[in-house]
Amino acid sequence: MAEKREILAIIPARFASQRFPGKVIAELGGKPLVVHTYERTIQAECISKAVIATDDQSVADALAPYDIEVVMTSPDHPSGTDRIAEVARTSTADIIVNVQGDEPMLDPNTIDTAVNALLDDPKLDMATAKHAITNPDDITNHNVVKVVTDNKDRALYFSRSPIPYIRDLSEQDDEHVVYWQHIGLYVFRRSFLLDYADMAATKLEGLEKLEQLRALENGHDIAVVETKFKSIGVDTPEDLERVRQLLEDTLKNQSSERNSS
Repeated sequence: MAEKREILAIIPARFASQRFPGKVIAELGGKPLVVHTYERTIQAECISKAVIATDDQSVADALAPYDIEVVMTSPDHPSGTDRIAEVARTSTADIIVNVQGDEPMLDPNTIDTAVNALLDDPKLDMATAKHAITNPDDITNHNVVKVVTDNKDRALYFSRSPIPYIRDLSEQDDEHVVYWQHIGLYVFRRSFLLDYADMAATKLEGLEKLEQLRALENGHDIAVVETKFKSIGVDTPEDLERVRQLLEDTLKNQSSERNSS
């Protein structure tokens, strides 16, 4: 791996989510949801520092009891990328990691793998991650974003539709994964992030409501690393309950392992 670089993780935490307002500070395991995301993020070996970026004082107030740096940003940003770009403009970090605030079960190793893609290739400006889809329902679920890549693991396209389309199902090889879920983790070189935030929104980005398409439509490569970690984002109260149960099960298993050792 290349020499040590300053790498800043920024976790955008917007209060006014359309489907689940206030989800980033919803109680989970005795603390706000986004605190779990932060704690997972700083476990990544590559991260020099992590901050939470929000536009709402109620989020900052909920995080006040915790030893977490909170940066207040403009309430007028149209996307999380614009929010992290505001924070990145005053940073000296070489690489910026955009961690979604609603990912309390985030895998720190996935962050390291995605960051290393940029550290190992100075020509790359952006990286993200993918996970094999095993649940058939996820293939047609428009909330599960799919990605297809080339032979060098560069993104060809992201879509809410099933991609690729398999015309002849008899040709599908069950021993090989066909569909990949995009994990909403982004790693940017700081200079590219600032340029990216200044780019005009593009047509496909607007149609799919996927801002990463802006980079592809402007001719930029996105490295896509594979992870065994399955993204469990919280978009609804039902998602929160599912994650709460998973967290409780994880804590029980850890406790059992400690008692048996």
